Amino acid sequence: MEERKIPEGHHDKPMCFERFLLPCLFVFLAVTLTCVSPAHSFDVHHPFVGDRVPLSIPEMEVPFADRFLSFWKFELFVIDGNSVGVNHFAIALLAFFIGLAVVGQVVRLFKKRVLPRTTLKPNEAATAAKLLYYFGLLLVLLLSLHIIHIPLTAFAFVGGALAIGVGFGAQNLINNFISGFILMAERPIRVGDVIEIEGNFATVEDIGPRSTRIRTGANIHVLVPNSSFLEKNIVNWTLSDKMVRAHVAVGVAYGSPARKVEALLLQAVSENERVLKHPEPFVLFRDFGDNALQFTLYFWVSMDTLTERLIIESDIRFRIDDLFREAGVVIAFPQRDVHLDTSKPIELKILRGDGGREGEE
Repeated sequence: MEERKIPEGHHDKPMCFERFLLPCLFVFLAVTLTCVSPAHSFDVHHPFVGDRVPLSIPEMEVPFADRFLSFWKFELFVIDGNSVGVNHFAIALLAFFIGLAVVGQVVRLFKKRVLPRTTLKPNEAATAAKLLYYFGLLLVLLLSLHIIHIPLTAFAFVGGALAIGVGFGAQNLINNFISGFILMAERPIRVGDVIEIEGNFATVEDIGPRSTRIRTGANIHVLVPNSSFLEKNIVNWTLSDKMVRAHVAVGVAYGSPARKVEALLLQAVSENERVLKHPEPFVLFRDFGDNALQFTLYFWVSMDTLTERLIIESDIRFRIDDLFREAGVVIAFPQRDVHLDTSKPIELKILRGDGGREGEE
């Protein structure tokens, strides 16, 4: 920690905040006590200013409890004929924060002890917990308003101004908030679903009131506004179930036995335990390509993540390569055949750099 050295002779001079702290305390005390009890005025000698400052303070014979009680019942405003004092406002704030803590604890116990005993799916359980939290939050808010005697009809006169403010300043926030409820109600996406959004594959981890948190295969968390799921095209790979169709394409050289290639492809996929037996895998002879006979192997897998499907496809490609090597089947690659006409001698010419002819054969 850096030490600051005080110049000599400076210790006898009061600091700036010391010059103004005491006057501020005098004024604050006078204003506060004036609000809670009758007052008398007299002069107080200020030690720094040197003048006599007139202050208004309450009678000294009034007990502190009476002054505090007067302040505690001090009327702040009146709504619909009901007086709202400091005590109502303080109790309402206290009830609101205590209610938030109680609601949070109830939701945690609900998720920990009640939901595991039900038959709800993880995404349904998360939705139920969020709805319970929002319902409890609404009850706490209504209770706080009731304590300070504010009826819901009191907000009717600000409805027009509030609608204008929401329309101009918070339309995106309200849009995302309402979209979050629509997502939880209709459930086009759920917690745990594998989705594709704007070319990115990710798993849904949480659907919040404003945004949805997804995690990509690279373990990167992305926050997506809820309205994006209703306004854009989203591919949900696991909406109805986790069974998806995968495929592996391969090309073999011309002259390879097509039926044998089909049998080898089916053998490679049947040896993989993570490939579903039903629906059965099948092979399509797609086309006679420029450089190869093109085959595509189709099979079904149960996919929890995109990486899992990619690993299964990779394992099948490794096995296809091994089987083709054992059977002598050549995997084709792009190539060109060049044919030379040798019916007559090839004429060769050697030219110098200046374009002159040096020799001819």
